[in-house]
Amino acid sequence: MNPTQTTLAPAVQTSFINAANQSITVRGIPFAYRDTGPTGGVPLVLFNHWGAVLDNFDPAIIDGLAQTRRVITTDYRGIGGSGGTAPLTVGEMAQDAIELIQALGFKRVDVLGFSLGGFVAQDIALKAPQLVRRLILTGTGPAGGSGIDRVGSVTWPLMLKGLLTLRDPKVYLFFTSTANGRRAASEYLQRLKARRKNRDKRPTPAAFLRQLQAITAWGKQTPDDLEHLQTPTLVVNGDNDVMVPSGNSRALGERIPNAQLVLYEDAGHGSIFQYHADFVARALTFLDD
Repeated sequence: MNPTQTTLAPAVQTSFINAANQSITVRGIPFAYRDTGPTGGVPLVLFNHWGAVLDNFDPAIIDGLAQTRRVITTDYRGIGGSGGTAPLTVGEMAQDAIELIQALGFKRVDVLGFSLGGFVAQDIALKAPQLVRRLILTGTGPAGGSGIDRVGSVTWPLMLKGLLTLRDPKVYLFFTSTANGRRAASEYLQRLKARRKNRDKRPTPAAFLRQLQAITAWGKQTPDDLEHLQTPTLVVNGDNDVMVPSGNSRALGERIPNAQLVLYEDAGHGSIFQYHADFVARALTFLDD
């Protein structure tokens, strides 16, 4: 493959809500991304959840990480500002990600994946171990993990509940029903609205459904040989994840050699958003170790 590249603007120390929308072409397909934080050092590349676009990255987490790290956030193929058709497998998403990283000119990166992004991050590390220095897996699970192939059946009723209660479905999908969970959900959703100009495009229904097929296939896939994954890994989740059951994070912690596991109490799928300050501190300590 010979990816082509636009002229890259240097990373700058700016808030994520003001970061410029940029694009790079890989195999004739434009991929949307934002670049924040100081130049130099090993870049940190982030991959987000099912149906997420650039404006679904939590500004509190991006800004926290970008205090000392160059942070690249991106849209998957066929989602948001990226062109092409959304892939039907996690493997295709991972291959896109590898070629995107190479097109950006990075020889070695750290990778952080949330939910679907955690599936993609694992596959990147397995396919291109020389490319990934450190790995952070949040709200996610291994291929063939428990309940992952049933994400759709869990999600649709809670999306309907959000519609009927006039609330964003992420209130029910990402957070617990406790006072702490509800407060964290409200604060998180307000942060996602902070960017006023040049917001990303929303995902199309077709792309949303194609990504669900990729998630379901990952849940039915033969388990990967994670015991041979030598990349230092930090695994983070809440103790009550209804989307990717928390036992999957425990399994990652057990199967990946020398992995560190953090399970936040009274937290769900979006634990890193609920405990964003603590998560950023832990992530930076892990990356700088």
